[in-house]
Amino acid sequence: MRMNTLLAAVCAAALAGCDYTVPLAEKPDQAIDKALLGAWERTSEQGEVERLLILPLGKTEYLVSFPAGSKNAMFARACLCKAAGLTLVQLTWFGTAQGDVAEDSRVYQFASCTVTGDTFKGRLLNADTVSRDVTSADALVKAIVANKDNPDLFRDVWDFKKVKPPAEPNVPPQPADPNAPPQRPPMPAAWR
Repeated sequence: MRMNTLLAAVCAAALAGCDYTVPLAEKPDQAIDKALLGAWERTSEQGEVERLLILPLGKTEYLVSFPAGSKNAMFARACLCKAAGLTLVQLTWFGTAQGDVAEDSRVYQFASCTVTGDTFKGRLLNADTVSRDVTSADALVKAIVANKDNPDLFRDVWDFKKVKPPAEPNVPPQPADPNAPPQRPPMPAAWR
């Protein structure tokens, strides 16, 4: 299992609302984990498929959308950060698919997750355990350290599966020579 925190943060963040007014990382400095890129999905308790989309926004940031493709999709910039010996994902929510933007400074969420194969399990930092009223990154780190062994440090687990791209039917094999002209499919007999 690898500590990949982005996915968990995204999922929980979109449904729970934003919790904090201070970031842990002012400037992203950890490289993105390419294993997190792509589309992920889960089935909600209501039986609806919810999709999470994670794209690279540079070498140290992601663009996140959840629930991707829906009229209620939310968008965030995300980056990896460290606090109290934990690798966390910092999400900065900035808008929705309907054009709404954050009206206050409570735009940050933090999460931890594990990725195994095509599955990830993630959890948001619990704002009832680590107060959402902290006023600085130092105070936030101290609150995380003070609760590091608390079983309620994070919220409930969210499970997502990687979306596999559909197989391309009847695609002719590509020539071994990349400079060779493309092969044309055979002409139907009726056209001859």
